[in-house]
Amino acid sequence: MSNPKSKIENRKSPVILITGASQGIGAAIAKTFAREVKGCRLALVARTAKKLATVQRACERLGASAISFACDVSDDKAVAKLKREVTKEFGPVDVLVNNAGAFTGGPLLEFSVAEFDRLIAVNLRSVFLMSRAFLPAMVKAKRGDVFNMSSIAGLVAYPGGAGYSAAKFGVAGLSKVMRAELKDKGVRVCTVYPGATMSPSWGGVGVPAERMMPAEDVAQAFYDVYRMSRRTVVEEIVLRPQLGDL
Repeated sequence: MSNPKSKIENRKSPVILITGASQGIGAAIAKTFAREVKGCRLALVARTAKKLATVQRACERLGASAISFACDVSDDKAVAKLKREVTKEFGPVDVLVNNAGAFTGGPLLEFSVAEFDRLIAVNLRSVFLMSRAFLPAMVKAKRGDVFNMSSIAGLVAYPGGAGYSAAKFGVAGLSKVMRAELKDKGVRVCTVYPGATMSPSWGGVGVPAERMMPAEDVAQAFYDVYRMSRRTVVEEIVLRPQLGDL
């Protein structure tokens, strides 16, 4: 955790927790909310504290209050500690963005058990753990928003996606259960399925940036859903590059 001075006094401003916030789509989501929701309080979560600090400073320049929390959100003990720290600094979370994830590909018959387990943990188990930790306060308040990051790979199977696609299909299923259980409790649940997005995970693959979506466009979709009337929920968002999937 860093910079405890970044707390703000106005407790009516929303608390927005974003996992995987140190780069790519997560960082873009943090900056978008910082710019659009003046005075919002951001809990920025990722495993790498150094990268988080850069995003934190950018969000503070945009008018938000932000604190960085280094945490492996696939670890139940680490998530329990994170919950205590975030609650101490900010109180209950109003918006939970389950964005943390990882990708590796490979043929099913050559894919290791260890790597399969890792992808399930990072992409799917993390959503379960974070939701279990922070949803009870939303249910108590009868208000909240949860965004779960799936992928086009959670809609369409493809060769070489045994671990990643299985995890992202799992996120989609878990999100549907959450939506069914929480719709009468004032908590909105949205599953996001982005296609190829310009981010560090695509580094070195040789695909032109112009062929992919900007991370800022994906982030804007999160904010646009959040700002709708509480009478409306967007259950799913599918975002693809204009020219289609890669």
